[in-house]
Amino acid sequence: MERALVRTSLRVESAAVGGMTKMACVLEPPLRMSVLSEVTASSRHYVDRLFDPDAQKVLQGVIDMKNAVIGNNKQKANLIVLGAVPRLLYLLQQETSSIELKTECAVVLGSLSMGTENNVKSLLDCHIIPALLQGLLSADIRFIEACLRCLRTIFTSPVTPVELLYTDATVIPHLMLLLSRSLHSQEYICQIFAHCCKAPDHQTILFNHGVVQNIAHLLTSVSYKVRMQALKCFSVLAFDNPQVSMTLVNVLVDGELLPQIFVKMLQRDKPIEMQLTAAKCLTYMCRAGSIRTDDNCIVLKTLPCLVRMCNKERLLEERVEGAETLAYLIEPDVELQRIASITDHLISMLADYFKYPSSVSAITDIKRHHETELSDTEDADSRGAIDESQCTAAFLTFPLSQMTQQTQLVSAATSEEKLDHDLKHAHELRQAAFKLYASLGANDEDIRKKIIEAEHMMDRIVNGLSETSVKVRLAAVRCLHSLSRSVQQLRTSFQDHAVWKPLMKVLQNAPDDILVVASSTLCNLLLEFSPSKEPILESGAIDLLCSLTLSENPALRVNGIWALMNMAFQADQKIKSDILRGLSTEQLFRLLSDPDVNVLMKTLGLLRNLLSTRPHIDQIMSTHGKQIMQAVTFILEGEHNIEVKEQTLCILANIADGTTAKDLIMTNDDILQKIKYYVGHSNLKLQLAAMFCIANLTWNEDEGSQERQDKLREIGIVDILHKLSQSADPNLCDKAKTALQQYFA
Repeated sequence: MERALVRTSLRVESAAVGGMTKMACVLEPPLRMSVLSEVTASSRHYVDRLFDPDAQKVLQGVIDMKNAVIGNNKQKANLIVLGAVPRLLYLLQQETSSIELKTECAVVLGSLSMGTENNVKSLLDCHIIPALLQGLLSADIRFIEACLRCLRTIFTSPVTPVELLYTDATVIPHLMLLLSRSLHSQEYICQIFAHCCKAPDHQTILFNHGVVQNIAHLLTSVSYKVRMQALKCFSVLAFDNPQVSMTLVNVLVDGELLPQIFVKMLQRDKPIEMQLTAAKCLTYMCRAGSIRTDDNCIVLKTLPCLVRMCNKERLLEERVEGAETLAYLIEPDVELQRIASITDHLISMLADYFKYPSSVSAITDIKRHHETELSDTEDADSRGAIDESQCTAAFLTFPLSQMTQQTQLVSAATSEEKLDHDLKHAHELRQAAFKLYASLGANDEDIRKKIIEAEHMMDRIVNGLSETSVKVRLAAVRCLHSLSRSVQQLRTSFQDHAVWKPLMKVLQNAPDDILVVASSTLCNLLLEFSPSKEPILESGAIDLLCSLTLSENPALRVNGIWALMNMAFQADQKIKSDILRGLSTEQLFRLLSDPDVNVLMKTLGLLRNLLSTRPHIDQIMSTHGKQIMQAVTFILEGEHNIEVKEQTLCILANIADGTTAKDLIMTNDDILQKIKYYVGHSNLKLQLAAMFCIANLTWNEDEGSQERQDKLREIGIVDILHKLSQSADPNLCDKAKTALQQYFA
């Protein structure tokens, strides 16, 4: 009679053992389960043997299971469904199990974890990580290596929460101790650290446990795999982390500083993987401020290496990684941007990144075309290119994979496989190219011009704005934002391609990260010299921008109010009225109390632009004067920085330039005292801003000037003007003398 298969569940308990928490899995009563019909008899047989009373037969059964699951995902799934995992974990943790049996169990579990993501989820559900961590307490190095190898595979899976590594504070120190045990332990532990270092707090934990000192010497290991994993570990530790980076720059390994070792790893005779990772380390250290941007190791070594990675001779993954790292390196530094732009024809080199299809229909057409040509056994170089409406121009003349530069034909199956591989990276290539173009054009007008003049560049950006991939859309918007800083391009290329249309479409229901960059770009398109300003206004942009000011995201509130500020600059009365109507008085004054100083500054800028030209000033102050004066008083009395108060005083100066609006200042003794206070302030900016208020109020060509002059004299303004007319600052001195002249004209 066939024995019914049982599946045991595990309960995890912990007990302190040897300074590291011991994870003990205690068996609970077995639960019977039905065997799925598709599970084969041979799979049941493998699991049945795990319960044999003969220990030697159990060992042989585990070994046979190991051989059966290698490269066989269906077999792995069958065994997991049948409950092999709890039994393997039980055997792995039993003190009566031989070390050989424990090792083989760990090997099988490692093989199961190399299957699908569902396999890994099943292993995690059975609490495999605590069981394997317990195994690391063993004295046997082979068993330790098997546990580490399995842990490495599980932690590198995207479904594994990396926080599991940090739950027990004793785990990291114990892994540090195991680094000295063998080359394999060094490789696996470095790989675990690299994959589980995803956030600043992870960097801090590893750094505080001495990971830098413990893995630095591994960079000179005899094992290439160990050197690479240690290098990758350094790259994730240094990313956006000044503390780690400042430490790394002074670390000595065999008498050499770490940056010097990284530079040696950039050499052309080193494997590409090593060159790229070393370039990342130096890039991250540079961005973190531990290496100067003009240091030779950056200018002469790191930057040229990354440009080299963008070459079409490199694998697609390498080209993506090279471009994205280079974009990050040069992003804040104009000199690096200029050097990169003239290195190895980089700008034109990036054009090749777009010679891959972006749509499903294009991919289908290419595959069909490709299969037809293979059946005709034509030479690869003699194929005709597909029309540009199906895919980007010259795609088929571009290498279908990085290995198809040979003129000989390969088998249809192999070619199809390589084509699929290339198509998979199409989005990543375009994303990387857009990112690098954005960094290149961030500051220099000549570079922007070269980018714009690249083949079909504006068309590619416009197409990128409607890509299915969110990441590509975001990168395309970033590129557009970078190029929109050019006055010339706003007037020419942006207008020729009506860029504002797809940009406005992007702003409809986009994720916040895209909205932030897209709205920043819109701010530039709304500058007064931009030909796009008028059609954007006509397309209903005011309502869209007013809605952005209601966002919980401060960056979106800033961009919404910033764009409205640009829109109001030198605008006619109707546009200003539409802005005030769309924004509402309540929301305007809510923004004037915003905790984000950038939102406050842009709102003051909007008010300043709205309150320009006398008819507009008088009209707005006649309807909103009371609230505006209250807001001005509130800000001038508050704990705000100099720039905020200067902008507020400039608004007062604009109000003082109105015909009837002046009265709102002159009848407000509190405001007059504040003007007096700030004209005598120790800060020159505030003095000058207050002086503009006084000049506009005392201007003797305006009606009622005598009464205003007399009132200002009464509160002591004239005495202050006499003192300031002797000021060491020529600008302030001239303004004071001009104001005094109004009294004697």
